[in-house]
This record gives sequence, C-alpha cells and structure tokens, in this order.
Amino acid sequence: MGIARVEAVFHVRSESQSVEARARAIAIEQSVEMPLEAIDDPAILREIAGTVEGIRDLGGGLFEVRIGLAVATIGADAGQLLNMVFGNTSLQEDVLLHDVILPPELEVAFAGPRYGLAGLRRFVGARGRAMTCSALKPQGLAPERLAELAGRFARGRIDFIKDDHGIADQPYAPFAVRVPAIAAAVRRASEVSGHPTRYLPSLSGDLDRMRRQLRIAREEGLVAVLIAPVIAGVATLQVLAHEWPGIAFFAHPTFGGAARISPALLIGKLFRLFGADAVIFPNFGGRFGYSPEMCRALAGNATALNPRLAASVPVPAGGMTRERVPEILDFYGPDTMLLLGGSLLATGAGLTEATLAFTEAVARHEQGPG
Repeated sequence: MGIARVEAVFHVRSESQSVEARARAIAIEQSVEMPLEAIDDPAILREIAGTVEGIRDLGGGLFEVRIGLAVATIGADAGQLLNMVFGNTSLQEDVLLHDVILPPELEVAFAGPRYGLAGLRRFVGARGRAMTCSALKPQGLAPERLAELAGRFARGRIDFIKDDHGIADQPYAPFAVRVPAIAAAVRRASEVSGHPTRYLPSLSGDLDRMRRQLRIAREEGLVAVLIAPVIAGVATLQVLAHEWPGIAFFAHPTFGGAARISPALLIGKLFRLFGADAVIFPNFGGRFGYSPEMCRALAGNATALNPRLAASVPVPAGGMTRERVPEILDFYGPDTMLLLGGSLLATGAGLTEATLAFTEAVARHEQGPG
C-alpha cells in the first residue's frame, strides 16, 4: 500500500538544465529539510521525505513542478498544511504555489464549509438565485451611524450586510456596542421590508477575543460573521468554523496577495477546505488586477462538485457597479453572491432606492426574459 501524499504544484522559474535539481531541493525543503544522505532511518526516507512527482516545461523559462508530501506530516491542521506545502519555499522569489491536490482522507479530515452555498441561500430565502451583499463603510463612523446605514440597506431587501473588513474593535465603534445596534436596526428594517436580511460583523483580535465576539453575535441572533483568514490565521478559521454551529463564516481576502500563492488556490480552494461558507475576492474589471481567467478558476474551485465538501459561495467584489450586474451574472451564473459597496453608498440619500434597484436587477436577471 502506497504512502498517502498531498501533491503540491509549483510554478518555478529556472534554467532547463537545473530544474531537476531545483525540484529535488524543493521536495527536501518542504519535508525533511536536511541532506538525505545524513538521514539513517529508512522509514523516514521512504515515508516522510518529499518526492518529485513530475516536471513539465510551460515555456519561457517557467516549469510546473509537482512534489509529493506525506499526509502524516500534516495531520488535519490548516496552518501545518500551508507550512508543509509552501513554508520555506515561499521565501524563494522565483517560485509560486499554483495548486494543492489532497487525497480524499485529508479532505474529509478538514470537513470544509458547514453551510456553504445551499445553507446561505436558506438563510435569506434565495431559492436557487444569485445572492446580494453590501458593506458598511467608512471606518470612523459611530455605531448609531453604522446602524442607520445598515437599516437603509436592509429596507432595500439586500441579502447580506457585512462590516467593512477594516472595522474591528476601535474606540469609536466598539464591537460590543456596534454589533447590537446594527443587528437591531437590521431586524427592524427586515420587518418593514419582509425580507430576512442578515448582518455579518467583522471578527478581529486573537482567538479568545474572537470567541467573545462570536458570543455577542449569537446573543443577537446573527447567523454569519466575517473573518480574514490570512490575518487571523487559517487555523483560527478552521477551529471557529468547527466550534460554532449556527454561524456561517465569510472569508475576506485581505493580505491574501502578500504571498506567492495562486488566488484560485488560496481563496477559492483552501479557504473552502478550512471552513469558509463564502469567499470574497476581487472581481475582474474593478479596482484590482485579477483577470477573468483567474476569477473563473477561483469561483470554479469554490463551487466544484465534491462529495466530501459543501460548495463555498464565490463573492466577487471590489469596485463593481449595478450596471455590471447582467455581465457578472452571465459570467458566474446563479451560484454566486454579488457584493456592491461604495457604488451604493455613493448614492447618499438615495441608498435604499439604489439598493432596491440592485436587488431587483439580480432578481430580474435570474427570472430571464418575459
């Protein structure tokens, strides 16, 4: 019986005559991290040392290098998975982690989203359509101002309202004051609109502080929160998603571009694996530089059929406008959530009307002509 292995897929810039040596060096660096000839235990050489599974010339001095890494070195720890597939090698500026292929037994150990696409639709009564989302901005507003904005969004029948990821536990809007105020405003507005809008507070701080924040969210009857896995730690997302049934986790991509890991892998595939029910990412044509191809690959990883993992909801965001709704829904299809923030807030006194126009545009597109 073979050794269960994770396959890490790297894109490496190298001279053709030295790429095999580079591949062997990566395999060693990401496993035993010492010369093989200095290891006198045959079991470690056989079962633990990384293996070069394949090298493919991609052209232009770029090579695909596939490395096999023992599952036994990872366990079921999200942080250790990242450490083993790209830890020290991430310090080499000519290497990008392109993909990670996990054996079924490791996917089962991580479990993935608790609610995912189907669960989030149930929370807002979406019935198979695309969902909608917006963000409370800017930083610096007092709780009552944020609550007033949230109420106006909710009267526009939006599905989800999240804190901007920069809103944390600042003195001008402490979590323990802000969240109850916003939650109450959303409840009142939802009673008026007849639509179950859901508010997502942003978690921040260390693990103990996040647990206190989650208790407040649960006391307020909230069903979802926002977390930034790269800032908080992927293991933090993993443990909280397991610990808090009844709460869905939206993963924010902040700082996700600071490492040479493909966004399609990190945001679309790994955040899902670690328990994110929805993954927010920069849409093409907005204020970030992702290509349509990268966005399609990321959304595909989030929703790919997998008997062991629920689908995460892809949430394209970042400088989008209502006028682009048909284009974006044609691109992603209905298994998505559109996030418009600044373009709605820019309407000022017309925020509720603009939000309603956004949610109605999504609904009309799903209904089709006639």
